[in-house]
Amino acid sequence: MKLIVGLGNPGKQYEKTRHNIGFEVIDELAKRLQIPLAQSKHKGLYGIGNVRGEKVVLLKPLTYMNLSGESVRPLMDYYQIEMEDLIVIYDDLDLPVGRIRLRQKGSAGGHNGIKSIIAHLGTQEFNRIRVGINRPTNGMPITDYVLGRFTKEEQEQLEVVIQKCSEACEATLERPFLQVMNDFNQ
Repeated sequence: MKLIVGLGNPGKQYEKTRHNIGFEVIDELAKRLQIPLAQSKHKGLYGIGNVRGEKVVLLKPLTYMNLSGESVRPLMDYYQIEMEDLIVIYDDLDLPVGRIRLRQKGSAGGHNGIKSIIAHLGTQEFNRIRVGINRPTNGMPITDYVLGRFTKEEQEQLEVVIQKCSEACEATLERPFLQVMNDFNQ
């Protein structure tokens, strides 16, 4: 059983913000894999489906970013999902818009949602897909920037990157994460 988690903040005011790119990828995956996000438990909104003989859970934690681990851990425990079957998708200030980076482990890199997941799982060793959002260049505070919306130019790149993330997630249903990582990190 695979668990694919997209990080973001619940609520209309956060829709389409840089910090919610993980939610957007989960929405796209839900469409592509025909898995409705209809269950609300474990402090999250999720759906379960069967894809190519593999059970897949798509999760959007509804805890707010800083507490994402409070949703991920209980769901993993309830469905007895192994650490190697977890993929977390989130925004990354250190990558340019339009780029993704797959990793099997690593620190939180200052990302509070990842900090929370690491704290609740007790490990940094889980699969992740980092989605580039750039850093602010005009002196804007980081909090305001990540909670802001993408520019029109960035929006065009965003559609492509959401598709690319979705393709990477789908590829992990057929191949090991390390192989998918090598294919998509070029």
